[in-house]
Amino acid sequence: MTNNIIDKVADCLVQAGSTFREDQKRAYLRAIDKEPGTSSCWVMQQMLDNALMAEKNHGPLCDDTGIPHLFLEIGPERQLSGELISQIHKGVEKGLRKLPGRPMAITGNDCQRIDQSGGLNPDPGALLPSPLIVKSVNEDVLRLTILMLGGGPAIRGITQRIFHKHSVDTVIEEIVNRAIPAISQLGCSPCTLAIGIGRSQFEATSLMMEAMAKGNYDEQSDFEQAITKRVNETNIGALGLGGKSSVLATFAKIGPQRASGVRIVALRPCCCFEPRRAVVDL
Repeated sequence: MTNNIIDKVADCLVQAGSTFREDQKRAYLRAIDKEPGTSSCWVMQQMLDNALMAEKNHGPLCDDTGIPHLFLEIGPERQLSGELISQIHKGVEKGLRKLPGRPMAITGNDCQRIDQSGGLNPDPGALLPSPLIVKSVNEDVLRLTILMLGGGPAIRGITQRIFHKHSVDTVIEEIVNRAIPAISQLGCSPCTLAIGIGRSQFEATSLMMEAMAKGNYDEQSDFEQAITKRVNETNIGALGLGGKSSVLATFAKIGPQRASGVRIVALRPCCCFEPRRAVVDL
C-alpha cells in the first residue's frame, strides 16, 4: 500500500506539471476563436500546441516547473496520519525526479537560503513542497490535488485589504484595478486570476489555493464573470500583444467574513500554463 500511494502521488505530480485539463483546452480554443488572424491568436495557438506536446511526452509545460503545493480533502470516515503525510512527500520527491522538475532547492541555513549563498541542490527531488492544506468534506474520499506553481505569478501576486463600503461592486472594482498592472507586468498571459477573500491573510491565501484547486473554466459565477469581463476590456492580450483574452477565467473562493469595513483579498495572476494541477484519490 505504501508504494502504491507513493506512485500515485508521483504520477499525479507529473500529470500536473505536464498536462492541460480538458476544460483548460476548451478555454484556449474559445479564446483562439474570438480573434482569428491576430498576433494574440497565433501566440495562444502556440501555447496550446506546446501543452499538447508536453502531455504527449509527459514533460514539463514550462521551464519553470513550479513548486508543489498540496491540497488534501478528507472525508469523515477517513484518517490522516503522519505516515500518510510522509508517503505523500515521498511521492512528491519521486514525481519531481520523474517529470523532471527544475532543480530549485536552495541549501544552507536561514540566511544562506535567503541570499542563496548556500548554493543549489542539483537533485530535483530535493525541492520541498509547500505546507499541506487539509479540508474536511462530506464525501468518502481522501483526495489530493497537486498544484505546480511558478515564480512569476508569485512575484506579481497581491494580498491586501479592500474597504468594501457595503458594495460587492466596490470589491470587484478594487480587484480589477489591482489585477490589471499585475497581468501587464507578468507578461505570460492570457492569465487565470485566482482570488481568495477571507478574514485574515492566511485564510485569504488558503481560499485562493482552494480556488485554484477547484476552479473550472466551463463554470464561472457572476462574480467571476464580472472580473474576467472587466479585465479583458483592457486589451492587454496574450503576452501583452493586445487582444480580447487577457484573462481566460477567474477562479474565486469567498469564505466566512467578519463584521468589519475591510475584506482581505489574496490575488494571483496565474500564468498562461497555470493553474497546473492534477487530482488523485489515495
